[in-house]
Amino acid sequence: MRGSKTSSGGIYIALGSNLPWQDCAPRDTLARALRVIETSGMQVVARSSDWSSPAWPDPADPPYVNAVVEVASELDAPTVMACLHQVELAFDRQRDVRWGSRTLDLDLIDYRGEVRAATDETDLHLPHPRATQRGFVLYPLIEIAPFWIDPVTGRDINALIDDLEPASRNGLEQLQSVSV
Repeated sequence: MRGSKTSSGGIYIALGSNLPWQDCAPRDTLARALRVIETSGMQVVARSSDWSSPAWPDPADPPYVNAVVEVASELDAPTVMACLHQVELAFDRQRDVRWGSRTLDLDLIDYRGEVRAATDETDLHLPHPRATQRGFVLYPLIEIAPFWIDPVTGRDINALIDDLEPASRNGLEQLQSVSV
């Protein structure tokens, strides 16, 4: 599926998993999570390929499977985020270790170009504050939003990818081509 041809207006969600959940390998977990997301007032209109990335900060942990989707929804940004947290809980997401391994991680990357500063860690920050520094977000995102522009800096996705640190690119591998 292909996504928006414009730089704003999309709702983009990054998905990641590096631990099995019930009988599912991480790739299957992402597919199941998308089906649950679609029952939460969001329709997936575009999906990137799955990508593999090394675990960080401990590369000895299992590698992640990552993807990005664009959804259509009438829900506001805080409600979308609350829905994503509920989906994570349904997949036994634990939040006891920051940047630790997880069954499912869902991040709201961009909500229609909205810029929102968080006043503390529980507030919604838009766009996602570290998305532009993560190859495992930008490479899948460019597949479905090739004209995406960071709402904060005004920089396009190609420039952001060009400026990624080598560590953000190393070990990143596309697992299959995106379907059109």
